[in-house]
Amino acid sequence: MVPLLLVLLLALILFGAGFAIKVLWWVAVAVLVIWLLGFVMRSADSGAGRGRGRWYRW
Repeated sequence: MVPLLLVLLLALILFGAGFAIKVLWWVAVAVLVIWLLGFVMRSADSGAGRGRGRWYRW
């Protein structure tokens, strides 16, 4: 009975980790898209005589 519970527990942990990793990939893609949009919009905005600048602080 204990080995069966251990296998089920391991399967649950691996399933949870796989789901979390997949969610983190989608979050990373969303952040990348937002960053690229901000970069493109800032580059287009900097040509309006306001000087070149970054839209982020670092």
